[in-house]
Amino acid sequence: MFKILLTREIPGPAMEKLKKEVDLEYVSEETKLTKQEIIDKIKDKDGIISMLDDPMDAEVINAAPNLKVISNYAVGFNNIDVKAATARGIVVTNTPGVLTNATADLAWALLMATSRRIVEGDKYLRAGKFHCWGPKLILGYEFAGKTLGIIGMGRIGGAVAKRAKGFDMHVIYYKRHRLSEEEEKEIGAEYVTLDELLSRSDFISIHTPLTDDTRHMLCEEQFKKMKKNCILVNTARGLIIDEKALVKALKEGWIAGAGLDVYENEPEVTPELLEFDNVVLEPHIGSATYEARERMAEMVVEDCLAVLSGNRPQNLVNKEVYEK
Repeated sequence: MFKILLTREIPGPAMEKLKKEVDLEYVSEETKLTKQEIIDKIKDKDGIISMLDDPMDAEVINAAPNLKVISNYAVGFNNIDVKAATARGIVVTNTPGVLTNATADLAWALLMATSRRIVEGDKYLRAGKFHCWGPKLILGYEFAGKTLGIIGMGRIGGAVAKRAKGFDMHVIYYKRHRLSEEEEKEIGAEYVTLDELLSRSDFISIHTPLTDDTRHMLCEEQFKKMKKNCILVNTARGLIIDEKALVKALKEGWIAGAGLDVYENEPEVTPELLEFDNVVLEPHIGSATYEARERMAEMVVEDCLAVLSGNRPQNLVNKEVYEK
């Protein structure tokens, strides 16, 4: 029976399937293994189902001589040294597609909560400050007729753009490789340079993967190009934003507010961000719906078991392992 390490318990029937079909070692959902703990536990494992914050670098990978598959319970796989895995002939899989709607919904929840100051209003009322209605009480921004700038136009970015149609917004986007004219027409988005997106957008939503090119893609120089009424939302990866620069932009009024689901040094949050009323913060819950998380669990388990059974997985990150 194959031995698998599951670094955090997953929801739904897929968990029971794993227990029945493999020799499974797992920890509770509330526990995060350290790198050393993963190294100690992975030594005799044939496969690992990892989380997006598990450091699957070369040291961890090479600690497991029998390892055949790394199934990442996430769309992104920047936590994995894919080159090191490929060099060992280890298959890497992820979970694309199934969390598109959940993450797009959260991006819009953050846009709406920040622009209409929902959290601030809730705190205001609970603190007993609401004594009467007033013409200038907690004013926010409308969406209709405004420009939404989307950085990254993959599945999630496209889903966010389509939702903008319901708000009668103009959508512009920037990505490294431009979409086809047909795709742009279907989504209803205009391609622009990054600088143009920053200067034209009333709202900006980030949906690009984390790479060497996108790390600190938004720093002080970029914030200075944004509108003073601009609201920035990030549901992608925290390292895309230089949080110190974001704090400065908020303090000096370069932008109007921010909604964040991910952080530069996650799970740590830059302390100053906790002090702003015009910032809405969530604990990385972009895919946190019952539907999305259970589909992710099914996908990651199916692919892990497929590889161990000698079959090609559906969601393959490093196809090079099959081309050798």
